[in-house]
Amino acid sequence: MNGKQIIQLAAILGALAVAIGAFGAHGLEATLLKNGRVDTFETAVKYHFYHSLAIFLVGILAVLKPDWRGLNFSAINLLIGIIIFSGSLYILSIFGITWLGAITPIGGVAFILGWLGLFWAMKKNK
Repeated sequence: MNGKQIIQLAAILGALAVAIGAFGAHGLEATLLKNGRVDTFETAVKYHFYHSLAIFLVGILAVLKPDWRGLNFSAINLLIGIIIFSGSLYILSIFGITWLGAITPIGGVAFILGWLGLFWAMKKNK
């Protein structure tokens, strides 16, 4: 992905975070309360949004420094983290499928790899 594509991805992910958060607060409130998962859903939205912003910042770096290696790795892992971490928590919160909680840490590892990829890109490419 080039910097422009990473920024476009971040824009879509950010819009989805806002839409999912609003839908959870209004359309899913009864379901989340019944399942006792309001806090879990809010955590999913927060991490989704934080990492959408992180992808946006990686995209800006990729526009400014298109030859920097490691930025794609960072963006892809942050995306994988959103899908697995937030996605599993969304499904757990809405449908009560508790075994999905077991894969949530895989998304957390992807987030960590994304941040470490950013560190590596900054260290390696001066």
